[in-house]
Amino acid sequence: MFAIGDDYWIEDDAGRKAFLVDGKAMRLRDTFELKDPDGRILVELRQKLISLRDTMLIERGGEELATVKRKRLSLLRNHYRVTLVDGTELDVSGKILDREFAIEYDGELLAQVSRRWLTLRDTYGIDIVRDDADTALLIAVAMCVIVLADKENGG
Repeated sequence: MFAIGDDYWIEDDAGRKAFLVDGKAMRLRDTFELKDPDGRILVELRQKLISLRDTMLIERGGEELATVKRKRLSLLRNHYRVTLVDGTELDVSGKILDREFAIEYDGELLAQVSRRWLTLRDTYGIDIVRDDADTALLIAVAMCVIVLADKENGG
């Protein structure tokens, strides 16, 4: 029932530490904080405790920013929907468990996640395609989708 926290750094393409993922230990639900290199919390991710389907919440400054859950009527098992508080919806699809998927808005690619780019085991990259994208949000979306898919797959 309780999860032990996992902390790890996300590096930029030059190998510099860009974000810290701080997994919160001894919580009833999956909880993570995405921090900048100076330790400031950019977004918080937490599993919603009471819901019909597994759902992750993304919050910024204590306010809900987005919800992430598996798409209900999808023929593809690896298809997730992200709903921002303003009603905007992002689609996430691909081979989630293989860490090969895309995050899109209205058919436009926002970010691509791939394990193929790297040789280290349990390491994958995320390419943020748009310069004006909310990088912390897209990283948080990728993390939520991976957590949900792993739980669904018994991992």
